[in-house]
Amino acid sequence: MAEARVRVRGVTIHRPIIYGNTATVLTAAERETCAFPDHTHRWTVAVRSAPSAPDSDIVGGADDLSYFIKRVTFKLHDTYSNPTRNIDKPPFELSETGWGEFEIQIRVHFVAESGEKPITLYHHLKLHPWSLTFPAPGTEPEIPSPENAAKFGPVHSWQYDEIVFTDPFQSFLTLLTAHPPTPLPKTSKNPTPFHTSYPASLEETRNPACRSSPAQWREMRARDWKRRKRRLSRNRISGRASYWSEKRSWRGYRNSSLQEADKPIVA
Repeated sequence: MAEARVRVRGVTIHRPIIYGNTATVLTAAERETCAFPDHTHRWTVAVRSAPSAPDSDIVGGADDLSYFIKRVTFKLHDTYSNPTRNIDKPPFELSETGWGEFEIQIRVHFVAESGEKPITLYHHLKLHPWSLTFPAPGTEPEIPSPENAAKFGPVHSWQYDEIVFTDPFQSFLTLLTAHPPTPLPKTSKNPTPFHTSYPASLEETRNPACRSSPAQWREMRARDWKRRKRRLSRNRISGRASYWSEKRSWRGYRNSSLQEADKPIVA
């Protein structure tokens, strides 16, 4: 038993996850029966394994994560009753209705065998379809009406990440290796690309007036990069798994963002 509580030095092992949300516009009949007349959308926020099950329309969730995740806590906006929701068994997801977007704090607790502290993730709840154009500086993005938004189908907003365990306990390492993750597919199927579900957008985005300038794109990416860097600093002392997961994710994001920002926009 004592050997099981010894850390295996020089070993790192990771598990790919996705976290984010889907959202759909409530139908007229659903709004009539909803307890809150001003709510316009039904949404689900979740932490899932990265691969999707074969022949499934659900994004991610092919693997059961309960062998290393004990609980996921979702902290909603304070206007919700009981805003702190604990999910103690899979699937680690929460469904609600609402009308506005806000940031959700996601706290992932690991099983006792891990000896790891919980990690904290942040996700901005996305209800409305991604805009075809970037708003002009100093202006707010245009929110489509529920009727127009319903034509676009479900809204998907997901982020891929890897939870990295460094120098795990022997018992936890044995547990992880006994449950290898499903390999990620070489091609992505979910969600349906926006231009596939809305072909007219291809013509609209070919219009130079509908595209952001390289300077606007670079400025947007730089703000995102700084926000992730500040979050890394806050989480540095929250635990080994949290620190390395955030650091690895931030490095990859920074490199890809700088490369994308330097790409010319081609009609």
